[in-house]
Amino acid sequence: MSQTLRIAALQMVSTPDVARNLAAASRLMAQAAADGVRLVALPEYFCLLGRNDRDKLAVAEALDDGPIQAHLAAEARRLGLWVIGGTLPLRTDDPERVRNSCLVWNPDGTRVARYDKIHLFAFDNGRERYDEGRALQAGAEPVAVDVDGWRVGLSVCYDLRFPELYRTLMNPPCDLVVVPSAFTYTTGAAHWELLLRARAVENQCYVLAPAQGGQHENGRRTWGHSLLCDPWGERLACQDEGEAVVAGALDRDRLAAVRQQLPALAHRRL
Repeated sequence: MSQTLRIAALQMVSTPDVARNLAAASRLMAQAAADGVRLVALPEYFCLLGRNDRDKLAVAEALDDGPIQAHLAAEARRLGLWVIGGTLPLRTDDPERVRNSCLVWNPDGTRVARYDKIHLFAFDNGRERYDEGRALQAGAEPVAVDVDGWRVGLSVCYDLRFPELYRTLMNPPCDLVVVPSAFTYTTGAAHWELLLRARAVENQCYVLAPAQGGQHENGRRTWGHSLLCDPWGERLACQDEGEAVVAGALDRDRLAAVRQQLPALAHRRL
């Protein structure tokens, strides 16, 4: 079992064109692999930031069957990477709704995990209005996956505001939680880093948050600031906007030191 694991959040500024987004994802994955990264994570909606909420229905795929999934599986295999595929739309029994799903592939190109976003974002400040429930069907089950002996918990964007999900993932404790996101500029400026670092501190684990970051063709602006922080809440790497590979390393000694000096996880009573 390795003492370190080099990982990266891939920040994107996705478009309404799936092919262009897949090309951008491949470019960033190759850049990360050339830098010695073993695990990459793409942002929420990496494959499509459409012109309206319902655009994702047209590109939704069946599980393990579709060009978006095939592309990520092939890239994982070609580059020898663990790939956390941000999110992509998977079909449901309801033709009007899809699941916003985070899939994980191992370096052989085999899918090894699926997490469906549980908490669906809604926001209305009089100027901006979002309601994911109009096109998405919520998931229900927390999911963690073993990556080369490291326990990795999966979550997506708005999940970040619900600490009970992360507490559930900490039994047994995760070494890393991943938060593929497309935070709005408004909510990101206010709460993004605060919430990420809080989840790291309270769960004494690394947090990797790949984000959409910049001005999109559909008129939306996302906050970006893809981030890696350690179990003490220290920021290890961050990129404000634009395409980027935000890389760093997990370290077992650092995890052990934080949990030993302040054994909060062992002190839990609820």
